[in-house]
Amino acid sequence: MTVPLRTRTGRAVILATVLGSSVAMLDATVVNLALPRIGEDLGASVADLQWVVSGYTLTLASLILLAGALGDRLGRRRVFVWGTVWFTAASVVCALAPTIELLVAARIVQGVGAALLTPGSLALLSGAIAPDDRGTAIGLWSGLGGVASAAGPLLGGWLVEVGSWRAVFWLNVPLAAAVVWVSVRHVPESRDPDPSERLDLPGAALGVLALVFLTYGLIAGQAAPLIVGGAAFAAFVAAELRGSEPLVPPSLFRSRVFTAANLVTLTVYAALGGVFFLLVLQLQIVVGYSPIAAGLATLPITVLMLALSARTGRWAQHHGPRLPMTVGPLIGAAGLVLMLRIGPDASYLADVLPAVTVFGLGLSTLVAPLTGAVLNSVPTERSGIASGVNNAVARTAQLLAVAALPGLAGITGTTDVRAFSNGFGVAMLACAGLMLAGAVLAAVLLPRQGTVVTAPDSIECRPHCDVAAPTLDPRRPETDRP
Repeated sequence: MTVPLRTRTGRAVILATVLGSSVAMLDATVVNLALPRIGEDLGASVADLQWVVSGYTLTLASLILLAGALGDRLGRRRVFVWGTVWFTAASVVCALAPTIELLVAARIVQGVGAALLTPGSLALLSGAIAPDDRGTAIGLWSGLGGVASAAGPLLGGWLVEVGSWRAVFWLNVPLAAAVVWVSVRHVPESRDPDPSERLDLPGAALGVLALVFLTYGLIAGQAAPLIVGGAAFAAFVAAELRGSEPLVPPSLFRSRVFTAANLVTLTVYAALGGVFFLLVLQLQIVVGYSPIAAGLATLPITVLMLALSARTGRWAQHHGPRLPMTVGPLIGAAGLVLMLRIGPDASYLADVLPAVTVFGLGLSTLVAPLTGAVLNSVPTERSGIASGVNNAVARTAQLLAVAALPGLAGITGTTDVRAFSNGFGVAMLACAGLMLAGAVLAAVLLPRQGTVVTAPDSIECRPHCDVAAPTLDPRRPETDRP
């Protein structure tokens, strides 16, 4: 049973899902600003600090698919709450860690909790909110979640400067407690009424193995791990195609919209991973900002996401996602080109503000329609696994981009101002190219505006699978639509 967005239950669903996903997103960003203090306090090497970040992202990206399937099978609210509790317990261990080894281990465990709660947040929203309000709800979820992601550098800088790096992890405790309380008391349970008989654990293991070796090979610049990771990924794809109960059902990709949205996600989120990793460092190392000032510099992205995402989600609900998913990356690419002006003598008003404003407009145009396209291309009972696949694609793209871009751009850990600034320019051009690729994919592969986006014919679809006006004959196969 679904509820309108404006009811008490509808508002509670928004609150719980936004807070839950925000906790995981915040931890993926604020820790970056605390790394120098962590190194000083725990005597960590550069490689140790890399694993503080990568250990979390690896388990998050690797296990999101399995977590989505667990939510569909065992109950999305139940797995969401389990993940939140798990994440909180690991956060406490991170805050108390006396050694870098224990901190890295706790971060790996923390990523498992984040993987459990991240896909569940959006799946809960999709399963609980009435179809007519779903576009607006997804826009609110995307906008408020984007606020958390963009506000991460600001909040992290403030916590590190006024307190300690440990405060970054203590922050998770009260937020997670609020998530659990609201979810248990007010959020309805939902699940797949016809789940698979068993979980695809071999497929999950192959996915983890592929990401571990690919990430290690890209960071270390070694060919052997990349070969092993590529072979593991090929084995993962083969296992999913041949398995009787695959972790990633191939039938999902019979939907042209689902396939196109995930290809756009792959390119665009790779760009986002590189931008949000390098921009704050550029502002501090090259321009000379403090951590708090660097976070404040990106505030326009936060404001624009909050103000515009719900509107773009609602527009895409009625007109289709093709236009915003094409225009958004183009605007974002223009913002990245403007970031080439951010150098040693950059002025905030003349150089930084225009770049982050244009980039924020691009994200505000893109994110909610992209999320809506993914969820509306499958029936509600498959929303958990669909959300898991899309989250896995996004996190994997960000993980591999952060691992590959610094080396490709000539940024090898040096803090030399000129070398870092030159590498930042090369990286922003590469990210702009990725955004342009996303725009081309959306323009070519997505149906034209005004078409109905439905789940593939091979999957039973409820009436609320459709978005926009019903201008096409629903008897036509989805793959045949323009």
